[in-house]
Amino acid sequence: MGPTAVALPMPFVGAPLAPAAVARRQRARLWELNSSVHCSVIGTCLTTAELRKAMGRVLGRDVSSESDHDLHSQAVGLCRQHDAAAKVLNKALDRRHQPVINRFARLRGEETVMAQWAAARRAGDIPGAYWAVLTHPDVGHAGMRQAFGDVHMLSHLVGAANRADIRRLTALEEENAALTAKVERQQSRLREAITSRDASIRRLGALAAQRAVEQARTAKDDEDALAGLRQLVADLQAQLGTEVARRERLERRFAEAAEASRTARLRAEAAEAEARALQWELALLESAGATESARAQPLLPALRVLYVGGRPGCVEQARDLLYAAGGALLAHDGGRHDHPSLLPGLVGRADQVVFPVDCVSHDAALTVKRLCRQLGKPFVPLRSAGIASFLAAFAATGAHAPRRFEKDSP
Repeated sequence: MGPTAVALPMPFVGAPLAPAAVARRQRARLWELNSSVHCSVIGTCLTTAELRKAMGRVLGRDVSSESDHDLHSQAVGLCRQHDAAAKVLNKALDRRHQPVINRFARLRGEETVMAQWAAARRAGDIPGAYWAVLTHPDVGHAGMRQAFGDVHMLSHLVGAANRADIRRLTALEEENAALTAKVERQQSRLREAITSRDASIRRLGALAAQRAVEQARTAKDDEDALAGLRQLVADLQAQLGTEVARRERLERRFAEAAEASRTARLRAEAAEAEARALQWELALLESAGATESARAQPLLPALRVLYVGGRPGCVEQARDLLYAAGGALLAHDGGRHDHPSLLPGLVGRADQVVFPVDCVSHDAALTVKRLCRQLGKPFVPLRSAGIASFLAAFAATGAHAPRRFEKDSP
C-alpha cells in the first residue's frame, strides 16, 4: 500500500514559517524555520549516508547500529534549538547543496525564486532547490507553503509509483516463470537432438571404418602412381624455387634502378633550377652594369636597405649599385665585428632587410627575422653572398621609392 495522505500542518494555515515576521536580509537557518518543515527538510535534502555522518559528529558516537528512522527522528528533534547540533545539520545541508544555493542566491523577488523552484521540480532536482527556497531571504510564507506542499504531494506520487513497480514486478515474475518453462522445454528438445546426433555419429563412424578398409585394398595398386606424382611435384617445386629466386633478384635490381633514376631526376631538376637562377642573376648583373653606366631605369629601388652578413667586397659593390639607384645601404657583418646589439636600431632605420643564407650566422639570421616581424619590416633571404643574388632580390618587386640618399649617409 502507498503512503497515507497527511494534512498540511497547522502553522501553514496563517502563521509564518520563521519566527521573524519581517522580510529577511540573509538566508534563514535551520532553527529559524518552523518545526513543521524540519521533517521534510531532513528527509528530502540529506541522504541516509549524509545524515549518518552528520549525526555521528553530533552525537559523538558510532551510529552504525541505529536504524535510519531513529536517526531521522533524532535529527528532526535537534533542528528546533539554536545549538551546536543544529549548526552541524545546517552546515551539512549547505555543504551538500552549495551549488544550488549559489544559483538561487542570484535571484531577486519571490516570484522569480518560485519560478526557478517550479523549473527544478519539473527537472527532478528537488533536494537542493527545496533547501534553497526555504532559506531564501525573498521567499515569504506563501512561497514556503507552496514548496512544502509540492514536496508533500511528491510523497503520494512516490507511493503510487511504488504500487506500479509492485504490479510490474508481479508481471515480470509471471513472465519469468513462463520463460523458465520455455527454457526447460527447449533443453528437453536439445537433449533429444544430442542423442540423435550421437547415434548419427556412430553410424558415420562405422561407414568411415568400412571405407578405410576398402581404400586399403586399393592402396597398393595406387602406390606406384603416387610415387611418380610425388617425384613430379618435387621437380616442379625445385623449378618454382629457382624461378622465384630469379624473380626476386630482378625485382631488387629494378627497385635499385628506379631509385637511382628518381635520385638522378631530382638532381637534374635541382641543377636546372640552379642554372636558371644563375642565368637570371647573370642577366641582372649585365643589366646592372648597363644601368650603372647609363644612369637610366635602375634595377634597384630607391630605399634604405640593411645588409646583414655577407663579404666586405660584395657589400661595397651592393652599396654602390644601390646608391646609383637613389637608395642607401646600411651594413652589419652579422656579429663578426659589429655587436648584435646594433641590429635593432639598424632594422628600425631600414626600409628592407636582406641577408645571404650562405654567409651569415644562424643567430644573426634569427634575430633579423624576429626584429623584422616585430617592426613590420620586410626581409629577403639571399641565395648567396654574391651581388647577383642581391640584384635578384629586388628585380621582381618593381619598388622604386621617390627619394635619394647621400652615398655616405649612415
